[in-house]
Amino acid sequence: MRLFFSRHIPPFERVLLVESGSRHLLSNLVPGLLQVHGEHLPVDLLTCFTGEPAGLPSGSRVFRVWEYPDAASRKRLLAELEASSYNICGIICSGEPIMTKWKWWLALHVPAKVFILNENGDYYWFDIGNWRTMLHFLLFRMGLTGAGAATTLTRLLMFPFTICYLLLYAAQAHLRRKART
Repeated sequence: MRLFFSRHIPPFERVLLVESGSRHLLSNLVPGLLQVHGEHLPVDLLTCFTGEPAGLPSGSRVFRVWEYPDAASRKRLLAELEASSYNICGIICSGEPIMTKWKWWLALHVPAKVFILNENGDYYWFDIGNWRTMLHFLLFRMGLTGAGAATTLTRLLMFPFTICYLLLYAAQAHLRRKART
């Protein structure tokens, strides 16, 4: 999470993309990156899928998560990623539970400026300057925005009372049964 407390966006010199969502998102992103930042931009990929997304430049390195099943191999992966000197890391957060632990582990450990790509193809930089966007994104994922927010909050507030009621009802039923015998 390099540069989290800075709004500075480094030049795109070497990019690591984390394919932790639908493949079509990356297939649309890569050609745009190459068009804006040059055809010779080194773009590497960390994925859980087989094959490669359309538009990935030839010579790109593809890291597959199943090749790193234990702590020792993940440590080796991290050393390899650090040695590659990525200065930009793009992570797909599309509401799909794909590689959740991996993407946040990478965001924390890879020394690069991180951007988040959502399911609509929109992105934002993961830094302190975008805290409102991150908060809205988080609330949206938790179902706490829009018309469903009131329902979700009511359920959340009622949950402890519901558990207490059920426990008291079960205790009363068992005590009544015990008193009859």
